Amino acid sequence: MELKRKKKMTYFTIGLIFLLSGMEYAVILPTIWRYLQTLGAAPYFLGLGLSAFSLSGLLSGPLFGHWSDKTHATKKIILFANLFEIVGNFMYFMGYSKWLLISSRLVAGVGTGAGSSIFGFMGRCTAHEDRSTVFASVMACRQIGLMIGPVLNLFLRLCDFKLGPFVVNKYTAPGLFMCFMWTLLQLVVVFMFWDLPPLEELVGEGAAGGAEGAGTVEEAAGKPLLGQRPDILGSYGSVVTPDPPRSTANPSKSNLPHVSPTHSPPLEGVGDSSSASFSMSREFLREEVVVLFTAHFVILFNQTALETVVTPLTQQYFNFGELENSIIYCICSVEVITGFLFVHWLCRRTTERVVLAVGLILCHISCVWCLIFLANPQGNFPWQLAEFIIGVFLQISGLPFVAVAQVCLFSKITSVKSQGLSQGVRRSVGGLATILGPLWGGGLTGHMYIMLGLMMALLALFAIMFSFSYPRLVAPTVVDHADCLEECDKCGGLRV
Repeated sequence: MELKRKKKMTYFTIGLIFLLSGMEYAVILPTIWRYLQTLGAAPYFLGLGLSAFSLSGLLSGPLFGHWSDKTHATKKIILFANLFEIVGNFMYFMGYSKWLLISSRLVAGVGTGAGSSIFGFMGRCTAHEDRSTVFASVMACRQIGLMIGPVLNLFLRLCDFKLGPFVVNKYTAPGLFMCFMWTLLQLVVVFMFWDLPPLEELVGEGAAGGAEGAGTVEEAAGKPLLGQRPDILGSYGSVVTPDPPRSTANPSKSNLPHVSPTHSPPLEGVGDSSSASFSMSREFLREEVVVLFTAHFVILFNQTALETVVTPLTQQYFNFGELENSIIYCICSVEVITGFLFVHWLCRRTTERVVLAVGLILCHISCVWCLIFLANPQGNFPWQLAEFIIGVFLQISGLPFVAVAQVCLFSKITSVKSQGLSQGVRRSVGGLATILGPLWGGGLTGHMYIMLGLMMALLALFAIMFSFSYPRLVAPTVVDHADCLEECDKCGGLRV
């Protein structure tokens, strides 16, 4: 099967994976609060249930990412991770006790660790200029799942029968349904997913084949032969530039790029274990990487904290049940999908840091609105409902900008060879946020000023970091090695 067709089917399968992850979240979140109440759980169990899912994902993400970097066996990792989703959702369906319910989310969360391998896979197989749109499309698939989930709840809530010793009702049906869907996905992955070779391998094959081979690779990848050296970028923004024209007396050196001696780290010791350990710290503790980690943490912490208090607030002020909450999540998903489509268009016309700045402004506006109007709602029912709708709309509007910009820029400023591990660490930071966010929101539903005050403080901290680091938040310079393909191994060019 030709490479182009394999690539299309593989990305279609990735889209399905993220679609199901969004569906699972959307069919369970509107009902888990009432489900826990039927099992005699205290209010804080809502935060525990949501955080348990994130905790196991936090721990499994770097492990799956590192596994992917070492073996490039993304298909096996996905199949293995999906088994946890199947078992976890079946446990959720059983629902004998509140502790089994918490355990079910803990088991299912392990399956989300495969996302690190998938993002690493896409980072290795996509060109820099296409990465924003590819990531935006994949992340939009999850939002489509978030939109479909509430619609499915309209039908799942009608379930009322027995399946052997198990009761199928509006609370247990989501677990059974998602168990079935993840099982079907296993078949799709088996027949429609391929471990595509990294882009630099395709270019390397083209170089080995001479000019004719290089042309073939350019057709397959759709991009010119470009090179960079992300593994030697010490201080962010260190640029590899070609040497100016010089004498051709020694042609073997005429095309070698040079590295700025001010910013580039020394290369001695590469290959030994101590140096590898140092490289990891240098990779993740750089200023621009820390800023993107902070962006990921803050946006997910605020989002999950607000999501946790939505159902208790709508129950308290508007007497909403599962149906009304499902409709709310469906409408929110439509807004988010529209936002991702706009970001998909915007990323082709501007840089990621500009997109990130737009998202940051929208998040600040949302948090200020919530502090003024949602912390202590005033007025009659229509006015309170309008305040709630506007607050939710503003909060969601900034999410696509920050989400796409930070994940795409992160993939560009980290080494191609360790994309799986890097994405795993990034997702672990997000996992920590999705653990603390529900715990913070769930424990302070009666103290909204305190809850929203911390959210505002985190946004202010991120805004300060973003302002000072704005010049560094750009993708590394890419240099053309088309004239020295035979020398690329010597000059260290990493072709992408």
